[in-house]
Amino acid sequence: MNAPAPKPTLVHCTEQPTAVLRENVAMNALTEFFGRAFSTVVEETQRQDVQLTGPPFALYRGMPTDTVDVEAGFPVSGSLSDAGTVVTGTLPETDAYEALHTGPYDRLEETYTAIQDSIREAGKNPSDTMWEFYLNGPDTEPDPLKWQTRVVWPVT
Repeated sequence: MNAPAPKPTLVHCTEQPTAVLRENVAMNALTEFFGRAFSTVVEETQRQDVQLTGPPFALYRGMPTDTVDVEAGFPVSGSLSDAGTVVTGTLPETDAYEALHTGPYDRLEETYTAIQDSIREAGKNPSDTMWEFYLNGPDTEPDPLKWQTRVVWPVT
């Protein structure tokens, strides 16, 4: 049984400092990149005694093709010094449409379509960046139908 398409809502996001790994990644290599990025960021933030303040996320720049410009990591508090591949970043203060996707990652397109429809109906324009917070997933929930991803798409 598929979860119904989520109802996107307009929200105001506050600026959030982050610690991330940023790369251009082939779409079929995202899973490997996320595993490497999240573990590397956790190790570096622990080494620098920087507190994680939210779930893992990925921020995408531009519309994905065969590859995507992506940064993955965690929201943080405290001062992180850039160290090797782990760098500071920011989730910007912005108005955005967001929706909670429940189910496997290969069905995320349905949630993105619902958000795009809401943006269009509101007469707004989508930003060229969007991000996903992974509230749970394969590491914590064995059933893909229960995975939850919060999708955030800023508008202009």
